[in-house]
Amino acid sequence: MHTVLEGPIRQVGFVVRDLQAALKSWCSLGVGPWYTTGDHQLRDCWYRGDHCEPTISVAFASSGPMQIELIQPVDDTPSIYREFLDAGHEGYQQLAWWVRDFDAVTQAANAAGWSQVFRGDGVVSFAYYETDPIVTTIVEVAELNDAAQGLADLLDAAAADWDGVTDPVRPLPRG
Repeated sequence: MHTVLEGPIRQVGFVVRDLQAALKSWCSLGVGPWYTTGDHQLRDCWYRGDHCEPTISVAFASSGPMQIELIQPVDDTPSIYREFLDAGHEGYQQLAWWVRDFDAVTQAANAAGWSQVFRGDGVVSFAYYETDPIVTTIVEVAELNDAAQGLADLLDAAAADWDGVTDPVRPLPRG
């Protein structure tokens, strides 16, 4: 059997209505520290075939080898995140695979008939697909470039050294 994706799941994504409340809940489970962005506009995205530039706030942390991402849409711009909340959902939304050859994997996903519902090409290119609803709501394919690897390394090192109390929420360094 040939699969589109290879390698492990690297990230689990959650869409939340209140990022601060979600961070408090996750910290109470001992997950952290969290690195956050304030309101950040995603540029040049495509949602269900239409151009969009939603504004989101995001937080990242590592728990062992798994990266956790919390996403809060902060405007009403149509996006996969706004769609999720507007449908009455909150919480787990996506599994993400990180890939070196983003273009090849997205071409393979499209050829396999996966429905691409959201895409962006910024610091890290990403594409969201609706696939098998039994497995997951959304599959994300994200480019594993130097920026993505740098974030993963930062989160892993911070989690390994975190005492569970000190500075549980930190700004994501720019650059």
